[in-house]
Formats: sequence, structure tokens, C-alpha cells
Amino acid sequence: MIDLYYWTTPNGHKITIFLEEAALPYRIVPVNISKGEQFKSDFLAISPNNRMPAIVDHDPKDGGAPISIFESGAIFLYLAEKVGKYLPTDVRGRVQVTEWLFWQMAGLGPMAGQNHHFAQYAPEKIRYAIGRYVKETNRLYGVLDKRLSAHEFVAGQYSIADMAIYPWVVPYERQGQKLEDFPHLKRWFEAMRDRAAVKRAYAKAQEINTAPTVSADSRKVLFGQTAAVAR
Repeated sequence: MIDLYYWTTPNGHKITIFLEEAALPYRIVPVNISKGEQFKSDFLAISPNNRMPAIVDHDPKDGGAPISIFESGAIFLYLAEKVGKYLPTDVRGRVQVTEWLFWQMAGLGPMAGQNHHFAQYAPEKIRYAIGRYVKETNRLYGVLDKRLSAHEFVAGQYSIADMAIYPWVVPYERQGQKLEDFPHLKRWFEAMRDRAAVKRAYAKAQEINTAPTVSADSRKVLFGQTAAVAR
């Protein structure tokens, strides 16, 4: 059994997609980030960066004590190796998957996240910041579209790279993007959306949380934290 510490954000959806695809038994432990539950000591013991998702695997391959993992990229690599799926074992295939996984972790996720923040949540609408991140998101969509013009999935075969990227494209309208501008990305997006495991993962989200993640009250919890919360 795997305990998944989760909330209904793109990074949270990544891991439910994997667990549904792999048919691994798991239990969701909600971490309501709007209420500050990510700063509780029991969660910080698992995820010292006070971010979800995180997992605890009670049945690791080595048969030893439970293993906890934080950071969605690290979770993907761990789970893919655990089940022997969605991450090629050959050198070249593995390189391609990890390249695009890290592309999401270092590029699309942070840039789209800043896009969301300045366009949707910042109390002051800073034109330069909004334009900066909308354009950078657009550039990244273009990179992905070019890649998908020659590949059915991001790294050739379906992999953790696709699972990592898809949830960050779901809110494309909020990011100021149009899928019609990226035909290859649009084809891939629709194929991902229609996968049974992806549908199940997003259905889980509706069971856990039906309210907006960010509200006027939650802004104080979510934004502007300093080192004090980790001490």
C-alpha cells in the first residue's frame, strides 16, 4: 500500500495518474494547502520542503522499512522503477524520458506556475510579469508541439514524461494559450485526456476537493512564506 499525500493541483494529479495507470493500491491522505496543512510537523517529516505531493511506500522492493519520497519527479522515478513500467530500461530510451521529465520539472511547471500566479492571484496586476510568463508558457508549448510533431507521445512510447506534462497543460486557457495554435500538442492532449486512468485520476480530485484551491483567505497561507515555516 502507498500513502499519497495529495491535493488537487497539477503536481498532485501527476501522481494519481501514475497510480491509476499502474493499478497500484494507494490511499489518499489529503493535504489541504489552502488551510496550511502542508506546514504540519507530521507532513514536514515526509516532505521537508512543505510541498505536496509526497508518498510513503509501505511495501518497498527491498522488503525493508517504509520509504518516504517527496518531489513529484523523484516520486515518478521511484514508482516507475518499482513497477518496471513507463521508464525504459535501455540507455537511450531512459535518457529521452528523463530529459522531458526534467523539462517539465524545471521549465513548464515553474513557468506556468508563475503565469497562474501573476495572471490569476497576484493582488496587483503587473503587466510586465503577466506578459513575461504568458510568453514563456507559449514558447514552451511551441517546444512541446514541435516534439510531438514527430512522436506519438513525448518520449516516443507512453511514459512518466507524459504523465508529468499533461496536468500542467490542462489549465491552458488560464495560461493565456489556445490549443488550436499547437495542432500536435492538441492531438496529444486529447489522447491523454481520453485515457481511462487519467479520467479516474481527475475523478478522484472531485471527490477530494470541490472548492477553489486559492481564495482570498488562503492567499496569506499560500504566498509570501519565509524560512520561518520550515524551522
